Amino acid sequence: MKKIEVKYPPMGWNSWDCYGAATTESDIRRNAEYMAKYMKKYGWKYVVNDIQWYQPTSDNSAYIPFEKLEMDKYGRLIPAVNRFPSSAEGKGFKPLADYIHSLGLKYGIHIMRGIPRQAVHKALPILGSNTTAKEIAHPFSICSWNTDMYGVNPDVCGAQEYYNSVFDLFAEWGIDFVKVDDISNTYFDKENPYSAKGEIELIRHAINQSGRDIVFSLSPGPAPIEQVEHLKENADIWRITADFWERWEDLNNMFEICNIWSKHV
Repeated sequence: MKKIEVKYPPMGWNSWDCYGAATTESDIRRNAEYMAKYMKKYGWKYVVNDIQWYQPTSDNSAYIPFEKLEMDKYGRLIPAVNRFPSSAEGKGFKPLADYIHSLGLKYGIHIMRGIPRQAVHKALPILGSNTTAKEIAHPFSICSWNTDMYGVNPDVCGAQEYYNSVFDLFAEWGIDFVKVDDISNTYFDKENPYSAKGEIELIRHAINQSGRDIVFSLSPGPAPIEQVEHLKENADIWRITADFWERWEDLNNMFEICNIWSKHV
């Protein structure tokens, strides 16, 4: 399977600005129904469930450090049943994705790059590999604002198999869009011997081998212009700025940023 050709930015809705990390199945269904009724005819089709759908206690925009996460025996994150009841009995997001597809829409989810720290500490096995989560984790690669994950070391056995297993699961669920966070602005970490470049490639290969068309979105920004060819080769969309707020300095700076990227449009 080849990388999807994205001619225009996917049009849709992301849950973060409304619900933070606290989305429920009811929230997603109601917003999908609204989009199908009022916006689908204008090209809006992606309903994207943002961060921490796998944490049972998430209830606002703040992250609770080192809270217990829901995952399967292979260290793959799964929906918190108390927030997404249709995921019970190992169904994952398939029932919810099926419902959104029945509306003529597409369903997307957010993930953090890497492997859950809790899977690493338990040395859970990697599906399709003889290695464990502990062996593929990059212990110096951590997110500065979220405690869920360690980065994956792309140079060790089991790393590709881990991401393959994750995206095989997403394909089974019927996921159409994956926003991968804490990745595009970590191409090179000056303080740690880590680059997200290899992890981006692992994800690209994992999507390709899954057999499903999944839009691969990189976040946050800014993505480095120096890596534009690598971005084009591996990702479908990425952010060219950090968080954009209603401030004149952000707006003024946007003209310069757009000028830099314009030759690649």
